[in-house]
Amino acid sequence: MNSSQSPHRERLLQERAQLLAHIAQERGGLVSRVDMAAEHDVRDFENRAQALSERDDEFAMNEHETAELGALDAALERLDAGHYGQCKDCGVTIPEERLAAYPSALRCISCQTLAEKSS
Repeated sequence: MNSSQSPHRERLLQERAQLLAHIAQERGGLVSRVDMAAEHDVRDFENRAQALSERDDEFAMNEHETAELGALDAALERLDAGHYGQCKDCGVTIPEERLAAYPSALRCISCQTLAEKSS
């Protein structure tokens, strides 16, 4: 790892720690999102639609946070392997501005735009 990557490591680790703290806070500490969602199902029948909607929202948040955590971990792995900041698709160096805005960026803006259009 060269010295220019050290700030990236610190930023990635900081964002990872903040995300984990947010997840723990949202889960109410030791209670998992699955347990929280299950609580919604035991409410009275009148609130069933609202409970189902809240449960779906909680699962969607969990999926997003899990994906975000995975992206941060993958970025740390790329940093360790010496590939951080290189576009996965074309290999060009991802501009510092993009990495500052989105530290776990996997692609340059051009390749990311193409990837989004094709999905």
